[in-house]
Amino acid sequence: MPDAARNRSGTRYGADIADDGGAAHLAAELALRAAIIREQEALLSRRERALGAAAGLWTCRLSDQTLDWTGGVHGLFGIPPGAPLHRARILELYEPASRRLLETIRERAILGCGTFRLDSEIVTAQGRRRWIRISAAVEAEGGRPTRIAGMKQDVTEEIARLAELTRRADRDPLTGLANRRAFEERFHAGAYLARPAQVGALILVDLDDFKRINDTHGHAAGDLCIRRAAARLAAVCRHASLVARIGGDEFAVLLQAPADPRGLVELGRRIVAVLGRPIVHRSHAMQVGASVGIAPGGGSPAELFSRADAALYAAKDGGRNAVRIDYGPRRSAAGAP
Repeated sequence: MPDAARNRSGTRYGADIADDGGAAHLAAELALRAAIIREQEALLSRRERALGAAAGLWTCRLSDQTLDWTGGVHGLFGIPPGAPLHRARILELYEPASRRLLETIRERAILGCGTFRLDSEIVTAQGRRRWIRISAAVEAEGGRPTRIAGMKQDVTEEIARLAELTRRADRDPLTGLANRRAFEERFHAGAYLARPAQVGALILVDLDDFKRINDTHGHAAGDLCIRRAAARLAAVCRHASLVARIGGDEFAVLLQAPADPRGLVELGRRIVAVLGRPIVHRSHAMQVGASVGIAPGGGSPAELFSRADAALYAAKDGGRNAVRIDYGPRRSAAGAP
């Protein structure tokens, strides 16, 4: 009996040791996990501070679309920390085009368990427009996507700077009109690459006797003439889709379809009239004129430009300060002195 008791006692004692050891092991594991979580949170906090106030980290659990944001992302969207996050409502803060692009790219990334990055325009909860850069990676378990995680950063100022650089690259520095590069891009996109019917007409304008202004009054006076002519042309063609300076004293005007032939003649006459008004420089009234060539839309960009150019030179050959319209091979050129 004593041996049995000892055995039972030993067995019981052994069980107690096992129980105590398991609890200690579990406590140690929980403590380790807590330390890891604290370390991860500290790391995320340091990363967010390094990103600055206008950036933050985010995750989205794919099973139920649950969102988890750090404070920086809350600030980007103007949503107070701790407020409930519903993905459907958050998507309403994206501009429609940005929302459609985001959903398309996101879906592709999920299907391929890949990554994506894009710039999106949002309107914050306070109504402020902002551009954010989204970078994300899809996490998977056993080849099955489970979560998306990434960063969102305010790039509003960067987008504005790029837009300003683009605007400057597309603008003629003397007149502020679109330059030849911008004209070529719009002309080819509208007349050929997209839908030809978008271009209702191309108008080419050339100042008459401009060289005489430069030779007689100097280049400062010539620059003044160009600026005044550009301003007058832009005013009389204010409904055009584009007014551009494409050469020294050459301008181009793009009109959207449909373009009424009688309206084109009238517009050409108004251009000649307004550009024919004297320009005063240092008490001198400088007189310039304009020849106008018009080609109603149709055909390739090269064909359309060729017809407008032919009409322009027909106006010059006809005595200048005139308008000519080239309707193409089906109709003969018409004049509007």
